[in-house]
Amino acid sequence: MRNKIIPYNPELKDLARQLRKNSTLPEVILWQKIKKRAFGVQFHRQVPMLKYIVDFFCHEIGLAIEIDGSSHDYSFLYDAKRQGDLEAYGIRFLRFSNSEVKNNLFSVLLTIQEAVDELK
Repeated sequence: MRNKIIPYNPELKDLARQLRKNSTLPEVILWQKIKKRAFGVQFHRQVPMLKYIVDFFCHEIGLAIEIDGSSHDYSFLYDAKRQGDLEAYGIRFLRFSNSEVKNNLFSVLLTIQEAVDELK
């Protein structure tokens, strides 16, 4: 799965750019901890994949990280379909709530480190 190219809708590029410029606080907090190969792999923010955009993605190991805010409270079926579509391409998902990132960052980072170690 390493560095596998996942097709995406080119129309999502502008939206992804806007999302990067307008990140939520939990996204900013997590980005500060995972950027610049902090876990020995490179993550990217707001990555278009298929017809979706994932919050963080590492092409090297096929790991996507999603931060779920209150907008996800009522979109369980959409999120499950989206995740399933991407998992069909071999993508592994980690999903955290805004609250977990803000209040339990250490555990979030440990979970990410374990996943990175497992996938390397």
